[in-house]
Amino acid sequence: MENWDEVRTAFQVARMGTVSGAADALGVHHATVIRHIDALEGRLGVKLFQRHARGYTPTEAGQDLLRVAQTTDEQFHQLASRIKGRGSEVSGELMVTSLINFAPLLVPAIASFQAAHPEVIVRYLTDDRVFRLEYGEAHIALRAGPKPEEPDNVVQAFMKQYVALYASVDYIEKEGRPATSEDMLKHRFVGPENIENRAPFFRWMKENIPRERIVFRAADSRVTERAVSDGVGIGFVSVRAAEGDDRLVEVMPPLEDWVSNTWLVTHVDLHRTAKVQAFLKHLKAYVTEQGLS
Repeated sequence: MENWDEVRTAFQVARMGTVSGAADALGVHHATVIRHIDALEGRLGVKLFQRHARGYTPTEAGQDLLRVAQTTDEQFHQLASRIKGRGSEVSGELMVTSLINFAPLLVPAIASFQAAHPEVIVRYLTDDRVFRLEYGEAHIALRAGPKPEEPDNVVQAFMKQYVALYASVDYIEKEGRPATSEDMLKHRFVGPENIENRAPFFRWMKENIPRERIVFRAADSRVTERAVSDGVGIGFVSVRAAEGDDRLVEVMPPLEDWVSNTWLVTHVDLHRTAKVQAFLKHLKAYVTEQGLS
């Protein structure tokens, strides 16, 4: 890119959502911001923003530019910190991502981390999609399943996730507790909306439970676990979550095939930064203290 000033301006407009907000952040006149955006869009031949009464919203092309610019901007700040001898500071924004079912683990871990490092602002992003660390979408990703193999990422084994089949006390009282594989086929189940869900325990459900017996289906694990607790049917619940719910009865204990490996993933360019290393160390210590490692 020939003119980093224009890219930096577009980055701030995307972050702030308004020309005036970007102008304040950059310490320039709002006319300069508009001129930079117009010049950059003209040079690239594509609209980066949708203009509306409330401000500027990035288009798909603008979102791509934002991700790359965010990573570049952060690397510039890290370089400046190292040059000035402040590279050991644990401060600024830290983006962490995982599936939503890891929130009961990560939220208290993040809270205790921020208690120790109050200068850190944490953005905790949950989604089924895989966030792209190379585009600066996150600093640290907690992922489950096969070992991630994206190039330029540092991958560390973290902990194992155990699940079992549970039903509620009310469900067992009404429908009984299955004792054999044949009994299982007579029961109602709670499962995933996506029949191709890659979780090993859901693959087992697909192979062993007829689809028509899965009478309650949802995309969010919080919903399926709540449905099991509320007596809708038999379903998978993490062992850790079930231990805190006295409404649940174990129907089938964890099988080795149901165990999911989890991984801590960071990008090689950011892996050694002070805040990333501090959080990784804190999270590993936290799970050890909780007896989860």
